[in-house]
Amino acid sequence: MKSKSIASIAMLACILLTLTACENPATGKTEAEVSDADPHAMAAEVSGRELVISPDESTISWVGSKVTGSHDGGFKTFEGTITLGEGGPTESRVEVLIGATSIWADHDNLTGHLQSADFFDVGSHPEARFTSTAIAETAEGFEITGELELHGVTKQIKFPATIAVEGDRVTAQAEFFIQRFDFDIVFPGKPDDLIRDEVVIKLDLVAAPAG
Repeated sequence: MKSKSIASIAMLACILLTLTACENPATGKTEAEVSDADPHAMAAEVSGRELVISPDESTISWVGSKVTGSHDGGFKTFEGTITLGEGGPTESRVEVLIGATSIWADHDNLTGHLQSADFFDVGSHPEARFTSTAIAETAEGFEITGELELHGVTKQIKFPATIAVEGDRVTAQAEFFIQRFDFDIVFPGKPDDLIRDEVVIKLDLVAAPAG
């Protein structure tokens, strides 16, 4: 009788957990291809107009989640350039430097926790950096390949993007997800409220001539 009661409680707990679990924000999104970076690889030389990414018109944001909910956030401080080649996006390069210390979340307590050694450890790794190594045209738009340095870990990453060129103005948007474990961000969360590995990244960049 006792064993049946325990089984019933366990089943009820599973049902309640299923009912309260939030949907994974990464569901239906494209997973970026992540692989080890080649330490001897050199970025291709690109010549063209250097356009400056406007932090006032651009955003770098993310969505993370755990079993019981999700959180929105982003980075307040970043800078970068798009070198626009004469042949358009496929002959161009994107470089972005992000101030990891500027990370924010929709709750102040979470912002502080993300800055700690449990997550981004911004005291030891105050910057993140992305440099594209190739941009290829696809049937849906473009595919950007490059090296992402995050949390002291450098990986090659490939993700889809939409790029538009209008005169001296370039806009680029992308939405995809990465696995945080790939960048040694492994804090599990509470035993009854585990943090998901998938993190959705959203990029909305606008670049134009300086000044």
